[in-house]
Amino acid sequence: MGTVTETAQAGSDLGRSYRRSIQWWSQQVGAVTDDQWDLPTPCSDWTVRDLVNHVTGEDLWTSPLMHGRTIAEVGSRLDGDLLGEDPRGAATSAAAEALATVDETLPSHGTVQLSYGEESMDEYVRQLLADHLVHGWDLAVATARDRRLDPGLVAEVGVWFDGMEEAYRSGGAVGARMPSGGGAQADLLARFGRDATWGPTHAGFTAFVAAFGRGDVGAIMRLMTDDCVFEATGPAPDGLRHEGAADVRSVWESLFTETGSPAFTAEESFVAGDRGVLRWRFDWVAPDGSPGHVRGVDVVRLRDGRVCEKLSYVKG
Repeated sequence: MGTVTETAQAGSDLGRSYRRSIQWWSQQVGAVTDDQWDLPTPCSDWTVRDLVNHVTGEDLWTSPLMHGRTIAEVGSRLDGDLLGEDPRGAATSAAAEALATVDETLPSHGTVQLSYGEESMDEYVRQLLADHLVHGWDLAVATARDRRLDPGLVAEVGVWFDGMEEAYRSGGAVGARMPSGGGAQADLLARFGRDATWGPTHAGFTAFVAAFGRGDVGAIMRLMTDDCVFEATGPAPDGLRHEGAADVRSVWESLFTETGSPAFTAEESFVAGDRGVLRWRFDWVAPDGSPGHVRGVDVVRLRDGRVCEKLSYVKG
């Protein structure tokens, strides 16, 4: 067991690392421009605003938990939208509050009550450090900023994650481990389910998939090139081919206006080079009220972040 002096030194080091992660996160938030809040992020279900709202929630939870409150005592007051009309201000204010609280309380090396039970303050702060580091990277790449992480924090989080990765993945907190492109930063991001090469192709594909999920024809077409091609499964051996934005738009308009309760659900997707692959399910309600569905795969090609080719293959 370490001495009191050793424990205090470890806590001091952790506090400094947490401060650096908060500074990194706040730097990314402060640089988000007004036209970037709806952009996709490497967290495929979240826009930039969704991502910032999530981390802001974590920051607002920090003070009550570090001061001994329970989740039940806090209740639902930190649910929903926390950003309001000033998302940058709300997020940076929450981060500053969290940092001040950790500075004040971490030296006690006490405990906090988390969703899974009692935990040490030190472990809770390590979790927060990792989230600010990785989500800061998510925000940096989504808004086309410098994505280089602090090498010291990468190494520190990597050592901590050695003992946590299996639990995080089995609990659904991180996605499937991605292939690493080499280097400590790429390896850590891969372990957190991120593709370190995430860029315009990923962003365009993510936004395209999300637009289909909403049934938003206008957004779908803004994400396709003027010379786009769509090949649908059909009775002909090579399917039905539609060329040009006008022809392709007519297909989507027919699909979403003439089909009862149409709903696309993305089941799995990945990007490789200029291609995106999506495994999906399409549900509808027939005129007699009976439900139907079909499942399939899209092989999509992108050019400069926009879809130029969509090849669909349907089961059955």
